[in-house]
Amino acid sequence: MVNSNMKIGILALQGSVIEHQRMLKRCNVEPVLIKKPKDMEGISGLIIPGGESTTIGKLIELHGLDKAIKWYTESAGLPVYGTCAGAILLAKYILGSKQPSLSLMDISIKRNDYGRQVDSFETALDIEGFQKPFKGIFIRAPVIEEIHDGVKIMSTFNNKPVLARQRNLLVSTFHPELTKDRRVHQYFIDMINDRF
Repeated sequence: MVNSNMKIGILALQGSVIEHQRMLKRCNVEPVLIKKPKDMEGISGLIIPGGESTTIGKLIELHGLDKAIKWYTESAGLPVYGTCAGAILLAKYILGSKQPSLSLMDISIKRNDYGRQVDSFETALDIEGFQKPFKGIFIRAPVIEEIHDGVKIMSTFNNKPVLARQRNLLVSTFHPELTKDRRVHQYFIDMINDRF
């Protein structure tokens, strides 16, 4: 049964939107597709999915969503979770790129640093607070090179953060929506519940 009191938005301009929809429904939360600023009214949290970060960045500017997301996040404290491309868009510093970004989270990130599509891989991740390892699926994944003030590392791979949180912001460089494991999404839902 879906919890109609909680609605989590999914930025639905490009990327793994359907997979996040399915995962939220499995967590008994109603997903709302976000394509325009007015779509954000009444949501409890926002997911920025994996995809092509440059394309998503240009589209959020084109639709005026960049200003709306920044306002809801900074002024209203809206929890936001970015996976892969979403993590790139949330980062304050994108190394070697001048692409559009939201510049909200105090991290430095490098795009596609594990290699091309053929270099995608899976690995077991130890995540703080999880009793069992989580299957991390990395597809043309970015690498978080540096974290700055107030960012908490929740999981690492090869000594680099792959899951991190700063107040109401959460990022992962892997794709939990491509697994059947609900725990990362549930953690984000718990972040939202903790606000109220």
